[in-house]
Amino acid sequence: MEPIFGRVNAEWSAPHKIPLKPFLFHVHGLPSDPSTLRVCATDFHSNTWEALKSAQELEDMRDRTGIGGSWSDFVDYLIASIKSEDVKLVMDGQSKLGGAAHAKMVAQKAKGMPRIAISLSKLVDAAATEAMANLSLELYKRFTNVHNLLKAEQQRCCELTNVLSEKKEKNETAQKQLDALLYSKRQKSHKITENTASDTPTVSSSLESPVKQAAQLPSTKVTNRVVPAHRRARVRGVLLHDTEDERQD
Repeated sequence: MEPIFGRVNAEWSAPHKIPLKPFLFHVHGLPSDPSTLRVCATDFHSNTWEALKSAQELEDMRDRTGIGGSWSDFVDYLIASIKSEDVKLVMDGQSKLGGAAHAKMVAQKAKGMPRIAISLSKLVDAAATEAMANLSLELYKRFTNVHNLLKAEQQRCCELTNVLSEKKEKNETAQKQLDALLYSKRQKSHKITENTASDTPTVSSSLESPVKQAAQLPSTKVTNRVVPAHRRARVRGVLLHDTEDERQD
């Protein structure tokens, strides 16, 4: 399972005069045995706690809490409960070495659902110091990993922003060129329309001018001339002349 880090407030199981400091906790599987769950919680002062839960102990916890389903369903519920906001450390008693004598982590996925309770053992002296050092080191590693992922994502976003900016600039340039071309075509079309409109009266006048010119020419009427009487041929009758053959007969 992925390591889980969190901050949790501690409380006494009964009213107590000594106030408790905030705790950091770390839940993870052991590198040597991933099926074993390790829980460590510390206030970096007088209270450092640890619990190791084997697969069998986790199975017993599953039976006590009454969570049904498969083993993976129980593990998912356990992880969700530890990651939820309803996690607390409950302490009681007074240790001769300082701090509380007993503690347990209580987690609940949501109100009304089964509670997970993990009893913790108190660490003192070198064991407590080592536990605090390990938690700090693991927390730093986690921070470094998240920071590197964030930097990589920021770099990727920056590159995408630059690419989008370049494409936007190219699109704007292409749009300006297109607008200029369309404007030029509209201007040419407008000029052609104006020229066509101005040529229409000239053509009409040129077509009408021959008619008008013909109408303006002086009219020439053909008058009937009277032929003199001596030129007129009168046919009063038919003159018959004998041919030579008839004469011989």
